[in-house]
Amino acid sequence: VQLQASGGGLVQAGGSLTLSCAVSGIKFRILPGGWYRQVPGKQREFVALITGPGRTSYADSVKGRFTIDRDYAENTVSLRMNSLTPEDTAVYYCLVRAPAEDYFGQGTLVTVSS
Repeated sequence: VQLQASGGGLVQAGGSLTLSCAVSGIKFRILPGGWYRQVPGKQREFVALITGPGRTSYADSVKGRFTIDRDYAENTVSLRMNSLTPEDTAVYYCLVRAPAEDYFGQGTLVTVSS
């Protein structure tokens, strides 16, 4: 199973970024996909999950600002992040939730400057 995340970078507070994750080696179309993030020294935390068309869930801290989506044809899951704040600075990891385990990608760094 391979998850390749991209789209991270440096952005000013109030700005936007879109992360994308390409998934291969697993029947992603039948599995939930999502995003977690981690700040150094802290636990990895849930950001968003999509289990099917229109079936999404978000952490309270990002609700209304972030939008998760997926492309079934391309086997990708994306995260559109708006109104970013310095508190959103973290390494973002994409996720595939299989029945036996969660698979994470290598992470992409998002830095939000004040």
